[in-house]
Amino acid sequence: MDLDIDIEGWPPGEWEDLASRAADAAAKVAPELANSRLTTSVLFTTDQELQALNRDWRAKDKPTNVLSFPMLTREELLALAPDGGPEMLGDLALACETCMREAAEKSIPLDHHAAHLVIHGLLHLTGLDHEISTADAEAMEALEIAALAIMGIADPYGDRNI
Repeated sequence: MDLDIDIEGWPPGEWEDLASRAADAAAKVAPELANSRLTTSVLFTTDQELQALNRDWRAKDKPTNVLSFPMLTREELLALAPDGGPEMLGDLALACETCMREAAEKSIPLDHHAAHLVIHGLLHLTGLDHEISTADAEAMEALEIAALAIMGIADPYGDRNI
């Protein structure tokens, strides 16, 4: 998968490398993400920008940690042939201040939390959704845990059995 990464309002760091490593790990647990035709934009931005996107696209006037905007249905993604031109999977946006606050609350490094949110967002772009049912949430969380383990990052859900 090709990533188009834009960083504005985040502290200095290796955010591009982190997003690439998170995408690679996600593709190992969700093979539909491994199609080389896929392109995803990833925006590391501010709470203010995420709040505007959340308000404009989801009618929720508050910041959030990550937003995903899929451009393919799950069926289209799964049917995507390996040969052909580029296909836009979708857009991700992460909010700096919210991510920083959540990482501090969880006593984890910001880059670990950001990696989790990139993986979480990518899984949403594949059509997975934790809000459908408990089973769907558990399946999505299991993929996130597996992808993060590939990156050497601890289970963000703690001791819960999934």
